[in-house]
Amino acid sequence: MSIDASRDRSRPVLGSLTEHASLRARVTDVLREAMIAGELEPGVVYSAPVLAERLGVSATPVREAMMELTQEGLVETLRHRGYRVVEFSDVALDELIELRALIEVPTVGRVAATATAGQIAALRPIADRLTETAETGQLREFIANDMAFHLQLLSIAGNQKLVDEVRRLRGMSRLSALRGLYEEGRLVDTAQEHHALLDRIEAGDTAGSEALMRHHLGHVRGVWAGRAEI
Repeated sequence: MSIDASRDRSRPVLGSLTEHASLRARVTDVLREAMIAGELEPGVVYSAPVLAERLGVSATPVREAMMELTQEGLVETLRHRGYRVVEFSDVALDELIELRALIEVPTVGRVAATATAGQIAALRPIADRLTETAETGQLREFIANDMAFHLQLLSIAGNQKLVDEVRRLRGMSRLSALRGLYEEGRLVDTAQEHHALLDRIEAGDTAGSEALMRHHLGHVRGVWAGRAEI
């Protein structure tokens, strides 16, 4: 066997592993975002084949994604039936936001004190994309970019375990009112807060950055959830 033939034979195996892992990750992200947006409803049972058909993939990456989401506490596996999206009580969701505030607010303050111009500039295109998706009603993309923005922002503090925990906590959010906010033309207002937050961080305004982050988090249990805010 020639060296070239050996390489050709091994290449599809390595490629398929990479592609499979990438597909599973994409499916996991899409399902998580659909839960956050309320497209996959709490208490409803979904089958892997039905979800796979909607996503245009095979059932295998859907099952693998659901196993991961089960470990995150977002889904329950029902033997021979499918997967049920976990329904969180109002108390549980309020406690979730309280916990996120304890983590994210002071971390944003640390970022305001240490972030470089390059790190801030790298977040501007994501903030731009958030405004674009808010203007056009691309809700899943809005949620994906919101997640990317905040995780990248928090990562500047240099604590990966903190970032991973916030990712898990954000996956439990329920933003069922986003569609209504878009239809009322109000989603752009909250999207533009991301640029305002970067402005305060760029100015080194620790207290102002923390205050805006706390206000921004309030949307999760306020207007993004269909509730009035104080």
